[in-house]
Amino acid sequence: MEFMESLKNYNPIKFLDEFRGKDFKSEWPTVPEMFCISVKRFPERPCFTDWDNDDESKRTYSYIEVLKKVLSLAQWMREFGIKKGDRVAVSGKNSPEWAIVYLAALFADAIVCPLDYALHESEVENLLATAKPVLFFVDKEKFDYFSNGKFDFKVYALNRRTEDSSKYIFNLISQDKSSFENLKPEDIHCNSNVVENDTAAILFTSGTTGKPKGVMLSHKNLVSDCYIGQSHMILHCTDVFYALLPIHHAYTMLAVFIEAISVGAGVVFGKSMSVSKLLKELKEGKVTMLLGVPMLFNKLSAGIINGIKAKGPIVNGIMHFLMGVSFFFKKVFRINIGHALFKSVLKKASLDSIRIAICGGGPLAKSVFKIYQQLGIDFVQGYGLTETSPIIALNPIQHFKIESVGQYFKGYMEMKINEPNEDGIGEICVKGPMVMQGYYNMPEETAAMFTEDGWFKTGDLGWLDDEGYLMLSGRCKNMIVTEGGKNVYPEEIEDAFQLEDEISQITVRGYVENESKKAESLEALVYPADSLYSKLGITRDTKTPAAEEAVKKRVFDIVDKINRNLQPYQRITNIIILEKPLEMTTTLKVKRTQIVGK
Repeated sequence: MEFMESLKNYNPIKFLDEFRGKDFKSEWPTVPEMFCISVKRFPERPCFTDWDNDDESKRTYSYIEVLKKVLSLAQWMREFGIKKGDRVAVSGKNSPEWAIVYLAALFADAIVCPLDYALHESEVENLLATAKPVLFFVDKEKFDYFSNGKFDFKVYALNRRTEDSSKYIFNLISQDKSSFENLKPEDIHCNSNVVENDTAAILFTSGTTGKPKGVMLSHKNLVSDCYIGQSHMILHCTDVFYALLPIHHAYTMLAVFIEAISVGAGVVFGKSMSVSKLLKELKEGKVTMLLGVPMLFNKLSAGIINGIKAKGPIVNGIMHFLMGVSFFFKKVFRINIGHALFKSVLKKASLDSIRIAICGGGPLAKSVFKIYQQLGIDFVQGYGLTETSPIIALNPIQHFKIESVGQYFKGYMEMKINEPNEDGIGEICVKGPMVMQGYYNMPEETAAMFTEDGWFKTGDLGWLDDEGYLMLSGRCKNMIVTEGGKNVYPEEIEDAFQLEDEISQITVRGYVENESKKAESLEALVYPADSLYSKLGITRDTKTPAAEEAVKKRVFDIVDKINRNLQPYQRITNIIILEKPLEMTTTLKVKRTQIVGK
């Protein structure tokens, strides 16, 4: 209760008063102003860390060192001819260089356009043709493809290890790099000419074929959302954030990268979802803030629980009893005894340094959420969209609700449920300083996202409880109406399969079971996991009728088990076994555009 009172009285932006009027003059600082403030406060603290791809050596840059690199690159950009409002595109794996380019573009008064590195070259070309950047920074793997002269902008490479210094960005950018070598905190002045309502970034959410949809976010959008999010969570300069998910995505960009630099915390850049690398980076980086998506946390928790089960039934029983005791103390007395109780378990999983874990990108299974809380990790869920910068709801650490994706930020923003049905479920709508400026060069599409009285329509369905906690139901466009007139949200059904490790992907959609009635029933597209084939003693390439029948029966058994815990109108009545997985987004969700035309 003491912690709750401290959080209740906590003002995440109070410290800015010391710099207001001197280091920034608007309601919110710009991103460059915010970063300069952090450098003044914590010049020697670690800022960016990663492991060199060639020899796996660890490298860390302090805040003052990063600022010197950013100022050098920003100066070079200006000398190159970059002016206010020009676009600078960046695409590459997570790295300090990526972050430095991002910041330097903003210091040079440009608009940064982070592009998904996982896209095919033709898709990237489409985004470039839309954004029309003056500069494009790209990792070495794709440098040759984009430096063939096809585009009318100069192309440079990040981390290009070559004897030709003109191809290595950090040797090229500074005409007089020594001018910043003796920079001291007291000499720091943000010489950017942007203001809080200027566009800072354009994030492309979809439309990589056809006309891409670019979300325009201002400096105010990003900075306000960054600090407002901290009203539900106290961050420290000693925290270390782990940037594992692609940093071009709004979730990692804001909740990891920008949140960290707003308080002088460190960022560890992960480049691979490989479990061995992940565990190494968590341990060696001493990560305290772990942000991920449901799939990541499902895998980590499954590994922990399987390890406990392997100790035998007696140890397993004792451990689960202690986990129950830990959860009771946390919920009733707000005391976290689990971190000390299960220190050896967490250390083995390289999670012993984790202070807070946050799941975004979709609701997490309640049982998985509970496991982390039982083990002593302060685990919460958040919710948002690229169009809202993205965070608009976050569970307070000591007053979390497992069934909720978070409490919206009362006093800083507004949230309402539009046209709720008899269950209180309707479209989630918001107003606040984090809501986007609009879609780039798409005025009609922008207007369609707002109500006549200015509420942003998220396209998500959900309901709010009396304390402002949001429960998600699904996407408006994905909702299925059954013969009995019941609304079914496929995401809710898919979430019920999160812990079924024999199913790699499951996507629920409606299909017409009775042509005369034209009503929809539910079917599932299922891509079995390798573990299912292993347990059956066959391989995925085994195409005999007996093997295929065994796979089908196992999948049907799993679906039948889940069906028994669902309402009759929610039950899956048809199953399609996929030979190949459906394409996924960077936050590891199936792209539903692939299943249209059912």
